[in-house]
Amino acid sequence: MHNTYPNFRFSLVSACFGTVVILVVVYIALIAVVMSYAVLTVEFSQSVKNDEASVATLEGQYLANVAQIESLDYRTAGYVAPVAKIFVPATSVTALR
Repeated sequence: MHNTYPNFRFSLVSACFGTVVILVVVYIALIAVVMSYAVLTVEFSQSVKNDEASVATLEGQYLANVAQIESLDYRTAGYVAPVAKIFVPATSVTALR
């Protein structure tokens, strides 16, 4: 009787070796993913610190400008006190609502 099926030799050692190779490749890939995640996290943290520093600088400039505006004497700049005060009604008097 003739065997028509191909003769595959299956050994437990070769199966274990193949499994170990696959697990090593997956392990290396997972390490690469974790390292890239760590790098992105550090870059994002540094970006947040830089943004906070620029916001603090702009806030300092804003507060300095507000202090300069509040300390300004408007009479010496040519402004005069208003003659009358007119209040705007709370409800609209126009046809557009």
